[in-house]
Amino acid sequence: MALKELPRAAASAGRTTAGRRSSRTGRTARRDDAMFVGPAVLLFGGILGAGFILGLWYSLVEWNGVNREMTFIGLENYATLLSDDRMRGSAWFTARFALVTTVLSNLMGLGLALLVTQPAPFQRLYRAMFFLPNVIGGILLGFIFRFVFSTAFDSLGELTGVGLFQLPWLGTPATGFWGTVIVFMWRSSGYLMAIYVAAIVSVDEDLYEAARVDGANWLQSTRRITLPLIMPAVTVGVFLMLSISSKLFDVIFALTNGGPYGSTEAFALNIYNEAFIYNNLGLASAKAVVFFVAVGVLTLVQVRFTQRREVER
Repeated sequence: MALKELPRAAASAGRTTAGRRSSRTGRTARRDDAMFVGPAVLLFGGILGAGFILGLWYSLVEWNGVNREMTFIGLENYATLLSDDRMRGSAWFTARFALVTTVLSNLMGLGLALLVTQPAPFQRLYRAMFFLPNVIGGILLGFIFRFVFSTAFDSLGELTGVGLFQLPWLGTPATGFWGTVIVFMWRSSGYLMAIYVAAIVSVDEDLYEAARVDGANWLQSTRRITLPLIMPAVTVGVFLMLSISSKLFDVIFALTNGGPYGSTEAFALNIYNEAFIYNNLGLASAKAVVFFVAVGVLTLVQVRFTQRREVER
């Protein structure tokens, strides 16, 4: 071998050795991941898979959920759903509730994020205060706001004469709907704020500096720089709110329990009542399967739609 070819051969040998070492390191890392995470993944996946399969089976039988007598009826439970007026009402309420809360919660969360990322004293304190409602349990939150709407607002209305406080917030279908929306927004906006804050602070400051040099104001920078670059966070925020609001149970259960007259009975609460109040676990399982498919399709369509509006950084 010529002397001038020695450096090239040595470099090639070094790359080969480094590649082998990297390959061995990668295999070791994957093996360690499988050893430590694998059992938990298998256990969790097994529990979910077993529950899903049992739910599919229960949806094909007539069973009250108590005794051991099951009668296989095939797809009759699914056929019954077509004439279930209560389920249609619950589906309509859930669709309206999910749409309204997803839009308003994300707008409020984004507004709070833009507010608390501005230079100001006690900035971290404000973030903690806005995020705090998210750590309150749904059942507790529902009971708290039931007291607020039914007792505290009534007393304030008598003292001040303000019409807003004198409304029957949980007494009519219209006010009951907006009462549940207000409670859900109060709870979820801080969580969305944290997601949007993380996205906003990751935007390169040089982009804002260049915009200021070109004469752009805060509103223009927000519209042209911030919003396009945080679209991945918007995708996450909309996805979370659609899935969470569609499956909401605890807040509505404690706040209105589906009232008045079933006008705020969400789909999840309807499934619960069918299974444990009316003792019809087969029909409830059929509703749960339909609900699972509907929420899955809706979230997949939403993710594809919002991902198309994301831009590369």
